[in-house]
Amino acid sequence: MSEVTDLKQLLADGEVEEMEAACNRRLETHPDDVTALNLAGLGALRRKDTLRACALLEHAARLAPQDADAHHHLGRAREALEDLGGALAADEVAAHLAPENPLFRLHLALVLERLGERQRALLHFARAIKDAQLQGLWNDAASTPPALRPDVEQAVSTVRRGQRMLFDQLLEPLVKRYGRSPLERVINATRIYIGEQQPVYADSRQRPTFFYIPGLPPSAYFDRRLFPWIPHYEEQYQEIRRELQALLPFHRGKERVFDDDALESENLRGHGSNPSWTGYYFFRHGERRHDNCSACPITAAALDGVELIRIRAHGPEVLHSVFTTGTHLLPHRGVTNARAVSHLPMMIPRDCALRVGGEERAWREGHALVFDDTYEHEAWNRSAELRVVLIADVWNPYLSDVERAAVTDVIAAIGDLRASVDCL
Repeated sequence: MSEVTDLKQLLADGEVEEMEAACNRRLETHPDDVTALNLAGLGALRRKDTLRACALLEHAARLAPQDADAHHHLGRAREALEDLGGALAADEVAAHLAPENPLFRLHLALVLERLGERQRALLHFARAIKDAQLQGLWNDAASTPPALRPDVEQAVSTVRRGQRMLFDQLLEPLVKRYGRSPLERVINATRIYIGEQQPVYADSRQRPTFFYIPGLPPSAYFDRRLFPWIPHYEEQYQEIRRELQALLPFHRGKERVFDDDALESENLRGHGSNPSWTGYYFFRHGERRHDNCSACPITAAALDGVELIRIRAHGPEVLHSVFTTGTHLLPHRGVTNARAVSHLPMMIPRDCALRVGGEERAWREGHALVFDDTYEHEAWNRSAELRVVLIADVWNPYLSDVERAAVTDVIAAIGDLRASVDCL
């Protein structure tokens, strides 16, 4: 075992004094040993000899400018000296060098908060929590080291408080205009989202993965009579189908639904052939696909008469959904019960079906159906032909106009916050 390994083992065993003494001996002969400098600096920091700790760790950071640990340790030493500006500089370097290390980002956020930079602190707290939980950490007391729990609790509290302030600001004009009662379901949805309230599902099969609005009548499939636009939509089926048939021979305008190979492999299976799910999009992530809309003007006009859910950067998703022969989309769940998913079946061969919440239905060409995709659902094409369905995200029919306005603002704001966090 090397001498450096011995030093690390002493620290792991809790032999801090022995480790520091060994480091100091090592530094007498190897003054530029970065590992020994780091460990000796940590030892001095634990003894509250912050001046020596700073000197050792500054030397380590100069020798190894790409060593994120050295900068992180230096940040702790400078913070102990109440040099918050110096701590911030070191923590920013550590977070830059190791952007997915939640501990480094947590300490950066704590220093930012002490400096009064609350908005930046909020974003870094949120990113630290997200990264930690993706690694299976900080989900509960058992997955959080005891020494870190107060800081993690502060991070969670800060993020919740920031989100609550954001949602209150967004909803305040609507509450002033319409009163609180018409917005109670959306207010409760924001409380569930930030963890202030536990969701209570009227149907245990329903589990949105992102944003749940309580109090909406649950149903795997919706009664068509709730959507007054369906009859006129269906009347245009033949013309929409003709425009589709003109698209199908060409790859122009066609996109993979799963643009990541791993995600596609996880969600698709083939029955005797390679599975493929592609789409001719008219809207994707809320952005209009002008080429396909121009190529299919009757379809585009028909969609204008549908109550599409329009939320910046989120929705709607509208596409001719194409399953090649043998394609099976495995069971999965949607993100929010604020929306419903409309299917207008275009080309439906035999042995094709949809299952939502355990209830299986076969598509009928030209006959729309609408379902809640927050129920587990799957679809398959076991035929030797293409299966095509025109999918459109529409509003849950039980939401009022004022609730729809509130949901639009809240979900867009959540997306903006997430984008800011991801850019750190």
